[in-house]
Amino acid sequence: MRLSPHLATPVVLSFLLPFVSGVYGSATTRRATTCNGHAELCDRSFGNVTFVGAHDSYAVGTNSLFVNQDYDITQQLNDGVRMLQSQAHNKNGVIELCHTSCGLQDGGSLEDYLKKVKTWMDNNPNDVVSLLIVNSDNIAPSEYDTVFKSAGLDTLAYAPSSATLAASDWPTLGTLIDSGKRLVAFLSTTADFTSVPYLIDEFTNVWETAYDVTDTTFDCNVNRTNGDTSTQMYLINHFLDKLIAGVPAPDSSRANSTNAVSGEGSLGVQVQTCAAQYSRNPNFMLVDFYEYGNGSVFQVAADANGVTYSPTTPVATPGGSSSSSSSSSSGSVTSSPNGAMELRVVPAQFAASLAVVGGLAFGALSLF
Repeated sequence: MRLSPHLATPVVLSFLLPFVSGVYGSATTRRATTCNGHAELCDRSFGNVTFVGAHDSYAVGTNSLFVNQDYDITQQLNDGVRMLQSQAHNKNGVIELCHTSCGLQDGGSLEDYLKKVKTWMDNNPNDVVSLLIVNSDNIAPSEYDTVFKSAGLDTLAYAPSSATLAASDWPTLGTLIDSGKRLVAFLSTTADFTSVPYLIDEFTNVWETAYDVTDTTFDCNVNRTNGDTSTQMYLINHFLDKLIAGVPAPDSSRANSTNAVSGEGSLGVQVQTCAAQYSRNPNFMLVDFYEYGNGSVFQVAADANGVTYSPTTPVATPGGSSSSSSSSSSGSVTSSPNGAMELRVVPAQFAASLAVVGGLAFGALSLF
């Protein structure tokens, strides 16, 4: 059959259109070229990257015994923190971020916190961020889901193919970024894959070293897990405490050496020790007062990841400022010989705080 010249062009175009659309459609598919600041990490599995984490990231201030950070989560993320750890409590029906007890230190609602995360992630589309929520009051995942949806973060959250993934089975950073599912959210208890699949059970996927460490040994032994430690990702708790009236509290006076690349009790030494013991680097490194060491914690992560640490702007000034404080317990602050901020808590206020601690269950006698 011979086609009329007038019909030939439309027929040919209709035949070619699916192929042309396919070519141009694939050309517009997003492909990340820089992932968490480095092109080299785009093809690296999430389970094969070392991230700096802020321990009790919401517990911000400079005038309280019960704070672990000097700057809020927006500054933490700006400086390079990529895991935000928090403690969640049920305060009169609202999920609140509190330090052991909301009577000791109240960091505000989870919803407000997540909205800050959402704003930052919207402005930084080439970064993968993790959340680790310590579910202190065993709040149901459906309640977290409501808050995540209210903050708009559920749309960014990655839902794995199964409840438990081996470290080697996680997608690459590039894949997470390309898919738009750049938030990895872990829940310490009550996670339910069937009802809220993006809230990932921590201890079947990640094991941890000891916390509330008060000496500088920082061993690499498994402290908490509900899974196979040979295949799980792992997290090191690298923050030094001191005992005050028998209660572990953050030791900011030694933060420079604790966060250092090398030396006794340093983050760098613990990473090297754990890497030698397990033949792989830790996936997450939780630290207090992350800015002490002038970026040393990020240098340790870069060394572990085999990339160059070259920030475009310096990290925040150690010690923070009074304007960043959100603490509900106050005291005076003085400088220690190494430049860290030494907390001097007013005795009456500390006694009142201890009274609150004393009223808690024995298992919660920790400022973790």
